[in-house]
Amino acid sequence: MKKLKKREIYLDNAAATPLDFQIKKIMLPYLAEEYGNPSSVHKKGIKAKKAVAEARQKTARILRCRPEEIIFTAGGTESVNLAILGAAREHAGWENGCLGHIIISSIEHPAVSQAADFLEKGGFAITRVEADKYGFIDPQKIKKALRENTILVSVIYANNEFGTIQPIAEIGKMVEKAKRENGLPYFHTDACQAAGALDLHTDRLRADMISLNGGKIYGPKGSGCLYKKKGVKIRPLVFGGGQENGWRAGTENTAGIAGFAAALELAEKLKTKENKRLVELRDYFIKKLLDEIPLAILNGHPRNRLPNNINISIPGLHGETAVVYLSEKGIYCSTGSACSSSDPEPSAALRALGKTLRKAKSSLRFSLGRKTTKADLDYVLRILPEVMEKIIPPSRYRSERIKNY
Repeated sequence: MKKLKKREIYLDNAAATPLDFQIKKIMLPYLAEEYGNPSSVHKKGIKAKKAVAEARQKTARILRCRPEEIIFTAGGTESVNLAILGAAREHAGWENGCLGHIIISSIEHPAVSQAADFLEKGGFAITRVEADKYGFIDPQKIKKALRENTILVSVIYANNEFGTIQPIAEIGKMVEKAKRENGLPYFHTDACQAAGALDLHTDRLRADMISLNGGKIYGPKGSGCLYKKKGVKIRPLVFGGGQENGWRAGTENTAGIAGFAAALELAEKLKTKENKRLVELRDYFIKKLLDEIPLAILNGHPRNRLPNNINISIPGLHGETAVVYLSEKGIYCSTGSACSSSDPEPSAALRALGKTLRKAKSSLRFSLGRKTTKADLDYVLRILPEVMEKIIPPSRYRSERIKNY
């Protein structure tokens, strides 16, 4: 058999995307020549301020909102924390045995779930609405969970690990109908994985706050934003110079902000064509994987999932070990959320789908990108069985089969 030539195939785009060369070109002047502080009143400061203002306008055009409703942050995690902790701190008030009530789903990114855990320890009541076996959140469960003192509902737009897309517009309408005279509860969605793939029109989504991340859309890491609808009251997390209209103090990262807005604009421009291409590749890869590895299990919804997401569990496989072996072959993928990869416990999101501990530990996530080709996926399909043979002895594989893994 002809020996395969080693190549590099990056299939971890849900964790981080490479900086697009067009975006890098836009950022470079603000990393070198135009280094002024946007708060300064001299020429260099004014140029930087103009760049930030233009980026705000670009972002607002894509989200169909007012420029002043955009708060630039240092990524998705800060954006999420500003929304959740900011709303909780602003509207806390001891009532019905707690400081306030917040609803999240059981499949949230750690930025949401850990912020909720923190608030729960401080006296807030947290309801975690369970997903079904496909990772889908029933809007009726959200409706039933609402209370008279609910401050905030936060549901992820598309799961970062197994890709299931949620009915955000439907949930948003439901929360909107439940609003009291004080405008509560607010509705927030973590849309960090959705940008470039799904609709971000704020009116259609009916969201009060939306979190976005530049590092997931071929923009710079450490960039992102929070859309905060006019009239939504939160408290800032960072105090100082009063930048971002007082919502986020600290000298603005002009290069990062310009890069984020340009990346979001480019992702929106490419969305229709790229989605079609990725869905074809995704479905081809899923079919081949399930055909060639009959005991493999697809995690997440079979159809209502992100165009670039494939998450599978393979009996007897240790996911992290497989990632290391695949990396040695030039294939870069993951077991789940990169933000929690240092945690020895298996994916909480997968466990929330009813997966056993063994299934959660045996998962692999392949997230496709703009440079992914069919040839890349065929190479993975050739290498993966070899890796499985190294990790799973045939006798063990058969025993797993008998035990109805």
